[in-house]
Amino acid sequence: MKALYIPARPGERTDPAADHMAACPIHKLKARLRDAGLRPTRQRVALGWLLFGKGARHITAEKLYEEATIARVPLSLATVYNTLHQFTEAGLLREIPVDGARTHFDTNTSHHHHFLMEDTGDLVDIPLVEIGVDGLPEPPEGMEIARVDVVVRLRRKGEADS
Repeated sequence: MKALYIPARPGERTDPAADHMAACPIHKLKARLRDAGLRPTRQRVALGWLLFGKGARHITAEKLYEEATIARVPLSLATVYNTLHQFTEAGLLREIPVDGARTHFDTNTSHHHHFLMEDTGDLVDIPLVEIGVDGLPEPPEGMEIARVDVVVRLRRKGEADS
């Protein structure tokens, strides 16, 4: 069975052999949901398994719904959207809006940027050390910049602007 990818919290043990229950991926997922303040419902556990069971990844609600349908997980697209937003609010996912019509969700919640492949719509991580952002405006009084997200759009050489 493939190891379940759930980003470690600061100070968290990462050796599943240290606790026999931690060796169970479903137990670990349920504990992670509870720790995030979410009740581990059947739908959340099923979607969490699909999200985190394949390692760090970027996914849209539509793609996750398609995976759930193939896995015969009975739920609606609205449930998928609601669960993704609940996971994001709980800090388990990072929302990445790439255009007005599509939002990706990232299981890697660390600070990093992305390449967007225009021909496929796929996102690829850019390590934080590879990009710098200078010349940011001063935020309004009483506010501070929480994060800067950069999405670099890529296309194959020789393709014209659309």
